[in-house]
Amino acid sequence: MGPHQRRTSASHQRRAEFSAGAAILALCLGVGVVVLLTGMRPYIPVLAWSALLVACLVGVFFAAAPVTDRRIQLASYALAVLSSWALLLTLPGQGMLVVILVVVAAVGTYVVPMAAVVGVVALNTVVIAVHAWAHGAGVVDYVATPIFYLFIHLAAVLSTWSLQQEARMRAALEQKTVELTAASVLLEDSAKTAERLRISRDLHDLLGHQLTVLNLELEAARHRSADSAAEHVERASGLAKKLLGDVRSTVGEMRAADHGDLAEALQRVAAAVPSLDIWIRVETDVEVDEQQQDVLVRAAQEIMTNTIKHSEAWTLRLDVARQEDRIVLTGVNDGTTPSSVTPGHGLTGLRERVELLGGTLTVTPRRRFTVQVDLPAHGRRAGSTLEEADRA
Repeated sequence: MGPHQRRTSASHQRRAEFSAGAAILALCLGVGVVVLLTGMRPYIPVLAWSALLVACLVGVFFAAAPVTDRRIQLASYALAVLSSWALLLTLPGQGMLVVILVVVAAVGTYVVPMAAVVGVVALNTVVIAVHAWAHGAGVVDYVATPIFYLFIHLAAVLSTWSLQQEARMRAALEQKTVELTAASVLLEDSAKTAERLRISRDLHDLLGHQLTVLNLELEAARHRSADSAAEHVERASGLAKKLLGDVRSTVGEMRAADHGDLAEALQRVAAAVPSLDIWIRVETDVEVDEQQQDVLVRAAQEIMTNTIKHSEAWTLRLDVARQEDRIVLTGVNDGTTPSSVTPGHGLTGLRERVELLGGTLTVTPRRRFTVQVDLPAHGRRAGSTLEEADRA
């Protein structure tokens, strides 16, 4: 296969979520601009108030962004919460600015436990009530305004939390689908191989045996028959030898037959991951045996699963190339990279499979998260295949 081929089922859901987040940030910025343009002058210099608005938006962005450092997320969220309170308390009126407090509370579902988010909602309500009281609101407004915004807060927080839960369940479903698809691909190849070997054994055991006996009988008859029949016996003996050779040749070809297309197998597994744009390239000079293909498909499955679970990536690239006497699979995603990697059961099991074939597994978290599987181009374990066992 030539250049990279892009899978058609792109991540529309992920792009929609990103667009929605950008729209919410734009809305918050617009609220701040409208507040200033409508003539509502803050108690502090406009430049300082604008700096608070920018700090709040930056805090919201980094709190919701998939950064690897948990401390950065928490610090960003704390900045967003405190600056949103300062924005409201330094204005003579509330106007639409409470929208920013609602957004900050909703973003908390991505950063802190739900109990902490409820605490932020409660504190936001208190800040709104204090602001109303400080500016001489009537009894009705003093009570009704905080309650109204409390319900708005709860609706936004619960909606965001529900979307998060849906995204988590969707990711978990994708992981299971990848595992099942990879197992299906490998099982299908294994079934085809087993059937070929069964037919080849039947041909060898039945036809091969009978043709051998026929050849022996003709050999015996040739030495005992009359001179007039010797020519026919000779031709029959030659034909029996040719048939026996053809059977053996067919058996050998069936055993060595192509066990499946690696690129097609990888594409089938990739089709089970609608949340990622997956690019697959298998160089034309890559030739693998059944065991190597099984390991490479398993490696691709593990790379896709880890990308879904940990990286927040949009794109994953899988390249399979021949490098001298090695077959190398490289998986690279554009998501966040952890500072260190602790192999779980999946990577540990993959490493064992790779080492069993004389290969190596390398995980590189720096810059872009990269997983590389390196196999001998013609590596097999002695006596591990059915063909070798049959020859023994």
